Amino acid sequence: MSHPSMRVVRVLALLVVIAQVLISVTGATVRVTGSGLGCPTWPQCFPGSMVPVEHPEVAALHQAIEFGNRLLAPVIGVIALACLLAAWRARPYRPRLVKLALIMPVGVIVQAVIGGLTVLVNLAWWSVSVHFMASALLIWLATVLFKAAGEGDREPVDVVPRPMRRLLVALVVVTGAMLLVGTLVTAAGPHGGDPDTPRLGLPVPGLVQAHALLVMAYVLLLAVFGAWLRSARPTKALLRTYAAACVLVLAQGTIGSVQYYLGVPEAMVLAHVLLSTVVIIVTALLWCESRNRGPLPSAEADRRDAEPVGASG
Repeated sequence: MSHPSMRVVRVLALLVVIAQVLISVTGATVRVTGSGLGCPTWPQCFPGSMVPVEHPEVAALHQAIEFGNRLLAPVIGVIALACLLAAWRARPYRPRLVKLALIMPVGVIVQAVIGGLTVLVNLAWWSVSVHFMASALLIWLATVLFKAAGEGDREPVDVVPRPMRRLLVALVVVTGAMLLVGTLVTAAGPHGGDPDTPRLGLPVPGLVQAHALLVMAYVLLLAVFGAWLRSARPTKALLRTYAAACVLVLAQGTIGSVQYYLGVPEAMVLAHVLLSTVVIIVTALLWCESRNRGPLPSAEADRRDAEPVGASG
């Protein structure tokens, strides 16, 4: 039986990234349409039924949106399992790649459980925040998996000076804080997933200002990194990723500002969530591209290493 190539693993890892982005956007769709309790229980949709049923108090559209979002979980699970199986069967065997791939199906299960608990606590704001942050972490790790499938397994060597790596550490921390405060803005805002869901009792303008300051910190760190990058002889991949990060965070900041002043219209909220997931991806790639793990190991080299001395010739 033939073994899957690293190209297959990488394609499956990319599909995991895309699927995680998709479920983040559909989750936001559930919130902005007020469909969070379209299926009012979990793991069933309604008591005694795994699928939507006609109900006088729950609109059919809300049921369809929430149930459709739930259906993505098993789809992502299948993709994640396929990725794990491909990574495990690929040759040469790569423990780091398999460990990263193993996180994907486990993460999907955790993600589904958090989603179920969110429904069971009637969309409490903190549960929605935890759910999104879990998705953000999985998007990051899926991106690292995608990158790992296209590189070697040597000890990472920095391709930028150490101060720039420290700057990237700060950038990652700011990214996490920016996302977390963004979830708090959502928690205090109008899109709670259901009209009767209690909101976070903090002033929205103050939370928005805190979120904006973190976005500005991200932009500032990115600008300083870019200034150093000019003298660091970066790889083309690192330059491309840096340029993409600059464009995306500026677009994200613009959409965030406009949506706030327009009263957070649903379509702009979805665009903002989509771009936030893409910012996670480019930040993860920026982190990965600033280190070098060597070329992909080849199956031929692995076979030679496994041969006893004197077996060839």
